[in-house]
Amino acid sequence: MTWEILNIIGTLAFAISGALVATEEEFDIFGVFILGFTTAFGGGLIRNLLIGLPIEKIWQQDLLFIIAFLVILLVFLFPNRWMNHWKRWVILFDAIGLGAFAIQGANYAVSIDAPLIAVVVAAILTGAGGGMLRDVFAGRKPMIFRSDIYALWAALAGVAIGFDLVHTTFSTFLLLALVVVFRMLSVYFHWNLPRSINWDRQKKLRGKGRETIGG
Repeated sequence: MTWEILNIIGTLAFAISGALVATEEEFDIFGVFILGFTTAFGGGLIRNLLIGLPIEKIWQQDLLFIIAFLVILLVFLFPNRWMNHWKRWVILFDAIGLGAFAIQGANYAVSIDAPLIAVVVAAILTGAGGGMLRDVFAGRKPMIFRSDIYALWAALAGVAIGFDLVHTTFSTFLLLALVVVFRMLSVYFHWNLPRSINWDRQKKLRGKGRETIGG
C-alpha cells in the first residue's frame, strides 16, 4: 500500500509540474501531454533501467496513466488567470515528486541488496530523472544542475534508506515530508552547494569595481 501511494503521489506531482512548465513555455496541447507524461514516468523508466526491472512494467500501469492523463488535461483546460497563480507552485510539485520517487528508487535498490552507493544513486536518478527530462525537453537548464540544493535531498533520503533507518509507513511519509520541506527551504533561503571559483570572472568583477571607484 505504501508503495502504491508513493507511486500515485510522485506521478501526480510530476505530471502537474510537467504540464505547468509546458503551459509556461506556451506548448500546444500535444506538447503539454508529452511533457506531462515524460515528467511523470521518466523517473520510473530510469529506475527500471538502473535496477534491471523489465521496461515493459512502465506500460502496465493503466491506473497511473489514466490519472496522469486526467491531471494534465485539467491543467491544460484551466483558465489562464488561474494558471498564472498555479505556475508558482511548480517547485512544490517538483519537490513532492522528487521525494516520492527518490524513496521508491532507494527501496528498489535495497530490495535487490545493492550496496549503499547504488542505493543513493538510484534515489537521485529516480527522483530527479523525470524533472531532468522535463527541463531538457523544455529547453531549460535542469534543476539538478542549478542553484538551490536539489538532488542532495534525494541523496540523503537514499542514505537514510540504505542505512535501514526507515522501517514503517509513518517513517516513510515522514522522510517524504522532510525531503519536500528541506527542498522548499533551500529555494526560499537560496541555499547552494559550493561551486568552483571562476578566477577570470572574479578578476573582471574586481576590475569593474576599480573603474567605478576611479570614475
